[in-house]
Amino acid sequence: MNRRNILTTLGAAGTGLLAGRGPLAVAQQGTRRGMPTLKITDVKVILTQPANDHLVIVKVMTNEPGLYGVGCATHRERPLAVAAAIEHYLKPFVTGRNCDEIEDIWQSAYVASYFRSGVTLNNALSGIDGALWDILGKRCDVPVYKLLGGKVRTAVPLYGHASARDFSELEDQVHKWMSQGYRHVRVQLAVPGFAGYGVQAETSPEVEKMRPAGTPPSPVFEPTPYVNNTIKMFEQLRARLGFDVELLHDIHERVPPNQAIQLCKAVEPYRPFFMEDPFSPEDVAWFRVLRQQTSCAIAMGELFVNRNEWVFLVAERLIDFIRIHISAVGGLNMARKVASCCEFFNVRTAWHGPGNVSPVGHAVNMHLDLATYNFGIQEQNLFSDTVREVFPGAPEIKGGYMYANDKPGLGIDIDEKLAAKFPYRTPGGSRGNDRRLDGTIVRP
Repeated sequence: MNRRNILTTLGAAGTGLLAGRGPLAVAQQGTRRGMPTLKITDVKVILTQPANDHLVIVKVMTNEPGLYGVGCATHRERPLAVAAAIEHYLKPFVTGRNCDEIEDIWQSAYVASYFRSGVTLNNALSGIDGALWDILGKRCDVPVYKLLGGKVRTAVPLYGHASARDFSELEDQVHKWMSQGYRHVRVQLAVPGFAGYGVQAETSPEVEKMRPAGTPPSPVFEPTPYVNNTIKMFEQLRARLGFDVELLHDIHERVPPNQAIQLCKAVEPYRPFFMEDPFSPEDVAWFRVLRQQTSCAIAMGELFVNRNEWVFLVAERLIDFIRIHISAVGGLNMARKVASCCEFFNVRTAWHGPGNVSPVGHAVNMHLDLATYNFGIQEQNLFSDTVREVFPGAPEIKGGYMYANDKPGLGIDIDEKLAAKFPYRTPGGSRGNDRRLDGTIVRP
């Protein structure tokens, strides 16, 4: 049998193997044979709230029947603004484009509005971007992490959340996570009588009485009681738990810069894995002062939307972990570049990953985590059974690790009919409800 006959026979055999395998298999085979580039034919925005958070999911359709991709565009506080940006601006902008032109679509869409680096348009772009990576993985019949260079670790280490109103309960929660195999736990402890971040705590009547006459009621946060309480929390936890478990804490930009520095210096002997967001994005210049004062590890970036907010922090080695919300900076395409840049300065990744990151967004986090050498830690969100039904293929979590299912693309989908059963209960969320004793608003 000559070479041409062999190829003909193999081609016929391949066609036979594809029979009955559906449009995805045909599309994958077409890619390998060099068929015409896939086109974007439609973009759907899916709004759903199967748990507490307003999720925004993007579904990019193609001219190959049955082949589509999903992406995360979730901005919990202003989801309808993101949905409108996709529907009225990005959808007509990308329809008809080639699906494999991911970089060019990202760059051109990023500047299409002229003004850029805003959280609404970045989230909208992230949804399109994630869906295109999902499509590329499906066409190539590989998980997205392989398109990023392949695994550098077997699974993704996670940190759990421990938050309590009293120390005994907090210690019990840390022990619970440790017994399940977790080596990293974020700890948040309520300040008696005051509101705080990461803990469900009410302002006491005694604290309300301390306010000036005429101050409207609100949750009350005060920096000094919080700082004192957090130092005591670390001291007691280390005395009871030792140093084998890694403890993390989120300051959440709530205290003045000088008190954030005092706090980081004070907890340094207790060796936190990191202290998160000591300053607000408006105060990032203070990191130059902080780095000179303490070796305490610092994570920063949850509210970043512009590269100029983090580039100098990384280049000057002023932070230890970059902690951006991936969809807020434009999605996977930008985040992979952030990770590569950080690698050169030994800054590790710790992508934002609570409930206001959709399961699709968590899948994006996971694929990056698996392929990123300078990975640090990943924030965990536990998906309820209902959420898993709405998002089949959501990442699996076992023993303090998140595992990929190794399906093509992002490995996750959305059940649109089921998602429609969980419409938004409100137009979005809101932050910034806590105030100082004198009524001054506290940055959330």
